Amino acid sequence: MNTTFSCVGCGKCCTDHHVPLTLDEARMWADDGGQVIVLVEAFLPNGLGLPTVQREHAERRSAVVHSGSTEAFVAITFAAYNVGRCRNLDEENLCRIYERRPLVCRIYPMEINPHIPLNIAVKECPPESWETGPQLILGGELVDQELARLIERSRQADREEIAIKDRICAALGIRTTALKGDGFTAYLPDMSAFVAALDEARRQPAQQHFSQWQFHLSGDDVASQVSACGAQVVTEAPVNYAFISLRAA
Repeated sequence: MNTTFSCVGCGKCCTDHHVPLTLDEARMWADDGGQVIVLVEAFLPNGLGLPTVQREHAERRSAVVHSGSTEAFVAITFAAYNVGRCRNLDEENLCRIYERRPLVCRIYPMEINPHIPLNIAVKECPPESWETGPQLILGGELVDQELARLIERSRQADREEIAIKDRICAALGIRTTALKGDGFTAYLPDMSAFVAALDEARRQPAQQHFSQWQFHLSGDDVASQVSACGAQVVTEAPVNYAFISLRAA
C-alpha cells in the first residue's frame, strides 16, 4: 500500500474529537483552562470480547485491578474534551498551540493502536488531502521515521502512565468501567480536583489501589457473561459518568 498525505487545513480533525493526552499534556491542557474527559474500558482475564491478536497490546496499556472475585485489566484514557471546534483553533483553522500540541495531533492521520491500520475511508480529511503531498506510506511501511518515533512515544506513555492514572481515578472516585468492545464509561471531572489528584499521584510512591472496580454493561446478556466470570456489575443508573455504548442498535 502506498499513501500520500498533505494537510489542507480543513480543521475537521480538530472538531468533535476527544484527543488522547499524556499526563504532561493533560496537566498542560488543564493549565490552559481546558476540560479533560476520562474514558475507561476493561477486559477480563479470559479475554471476553477481546481478539486474541490484540491481547498483548491491551494488557501492556492496562492496570490490573480487582472486580468482585476476579481481576480485570482496566485501560484509562485522559483526553482533551472537544465538543465542536477545538478551543485552540483560530478563525483560520490554525492551531494556537501548534509548537506544543499533543502527541496524537502530531501523529495524525496515523493510528496509535498497532492493530488498527490506516484507513483513509474513515478519515474526515477531504479527498485532496490524499491526492498530493509527500509519501506517508510506501510499500506498506511508514516513511517518516520521526513520525514512527512519535507513535512509539505515545504507546510508551500509555504503558508507563497507567498506574498513575489508576491512582488519579481512585482519588476522584472513578471506579466504574465499561467492557472493552461494549462501550466506555466517560467522566468529566472537576478540573481543580483533577489537577490536585494528578499532582498528588505523581508524588506518591508506586502502589496498587485495591478498591473494587465495577462494570457498566450495555445489556443483560453481556452483564450475565461478566457476572459469570466473577466480576462486579453495576445495577444503578449512572450518577457521575455517562455510558457510551459501542453496541450496534
